[in-house]
Amino acid sequence: MPTDRIQTGIPALDEALGGGLIPGTLTVVAGATGIGKTQLGLQFAHQGVAQEGEPGIIFDMTTRGDSQNQDDYARRLFDWELSFQPPGDQVHPSEVWNREAARRDYLHIFARNGRRVTRGDLEFDDWKVWKLELLKKLQMCIRFFYGNFVQGVRRCVIDGVEPTVKASDSFQFDTFDYVYHQILRKEDDWVARDLFREQFRANSAEVDKHRYNHAEIACLLLYTTHDVMLDDMLVRPIDSGDVFANANTIIYMGKTREANRMGRALHVAKHRGSACDDAIIPFEVTERGIVMGERSR
Repeated sequence: MPTDRIQTGIPALDEALGGGLIPGTLTVVAGATGIGKTQLGLQFAHQGVAQEGEPGIIFDMTTRGDSQNQDDYARRLFDWELSFQPPGDQVHPSEVWNREAARRDYLHIFARNGRRVTRGDLEFDDWKVWKLELLKKLQMCIRFFYGNFVQGVRRCVIDGVEPTVKASDSFQFDTFDYVYHQILRKEDDWVARDLFREQFRANSAEVDKHRYNHAEIACLLLYTTHDVMLDDMLVRPIDSGDVFANANTIIYMGKTREANRMGRALHVAKHRGSACDDAIIPFEVTERGIVMGERSR
């Protein structure tokens, strides 16, 4: 496994993580709506400019027709104008070799659907239709990720994942499972085979010229919880088999209360393969993004 750490863009958080995140692993950032997850994700993505020479990409899985305001945050925090991949774009797969066509910062895969995220929210026939629609979107996912990775991107943020009673009933988790195992953690030439299919041989020379190491890619999954208070997150057990159990690193973000004053803090609940600080670390959401202050033990 590569030894270089992936910096988050927040020095105090990197310090708590023993130098940063470990490449080739999954990090889950969990917290309630509005706690600051998306801004943390944007800071992590933009840090790619300094560390890899390319900003990270944002894959938005919100299903209710609205996005997570990543473009507003990016513009305000970094003067970064996100380039959008249209969700219905039918660009030929071979366009991934063309930087102007392939290099896009953002894809909102479920844009304008306005649906909830579990099988129980849909009638049986609607569920079948939705699954067919999802299958059509997966090819677009492959093109988005592969096209960015061959252009030098080495980090991605997956945002908009909503809580469910059973992860197995969530088509957001279906999509994430596919993206993570069949794109992010798969050898690059096999991802290319999935993208080009019968045209792989015709593109094999370009595939060889644009090789990348999937073990260098860092993935940050932003997960919305029902819990708001950090204390409630800390006492909740991690179920085996879910995305939390499979993550290398888990960061909880939640509200805190001291007397009559509310605050925000985060905690690194898990950081496999590395030393980490087990403190509860206060932070603020400011015009400059996430700013971490004095640590309280």
